[in-house]
Amino acid sequence: MKSAHFILAFCLLALASPLAYASDPSPLQDFCVAINDPKDGVFVNGKFCKDPKLAKAEDFYYSGLNIPRNTSNPVGSTVTPVNVAQIPGLNTLGISLVRIDYAPNGGLNPPHTHPRATEILVVVEGTLYVGFVTSNTDNRLIAKVLYPGDVFVFPIGLIHFQFNVGKTKAVAFAGLSSQNPGVITIANAVFGPNPSINPDILVKAFQLDKYVVKKLQSKFWWANN
Repeated sequence: MKSAHFILAFCLLALASPLAYASDPSPLQDFCVAINDPKDGVFVNGKFCKDPKLAKAEDFYYSGLNIPRNTSNPVGSTVTPVNVAQIPGLNTLGISLVRIDYAPNGGLNPPHTHPRATEILVVVEGTLYVGFVTSNTDNRLIAKVLYPGDVFVFPIGLIHFQFNVGKTKAVAFAGLSSQNPGVITIANAVFGPNPSINPDILVKAFQLDKYVVKKLQSKFWWANN
């Protein structure tokens, strides 16, 4: 009987573990400033940590998010990330930030996903049509038009987008629940990887003519971040 209880408890813990680590794990110290040189550091959560006695204000600082970005590119948007790569003090803290600039009349942050983070976005200028698609088998689109001051949440791992439906530029800021949320832009990942995916696979998956698939694979897929 005790053995059965132990097995049951073990199974419940095993099932609970992925839920407990659905985002970055909680830090076990005040901070862990990331460094590239491992000589005097300890490896924590993908980065080496600086000796905390050597931490300084610049390790927790970034400047320039007030500066508009150039959106003259094929998708009409630019994402400016502020994650552990820009602020080493974010290491182990499980949070990051982006600024997104959208060109007038159709600037698009293309359908993409963040494999390690939920995103909460606030519009500060312009009008955006935003949305995400739920997982199989529903694949339901949940979308809304946002105006300055509006906030929208994109759940972790789900494909989402933002599209400027206004005649003027748009600006949004978004917080993400990871120091390094990652991004997978769907079109780039499917049609632009190196080496290319076998066209026969994409023909069958998308029910497209092989000529169309090869034409899509030959395009330059712009990364806006």
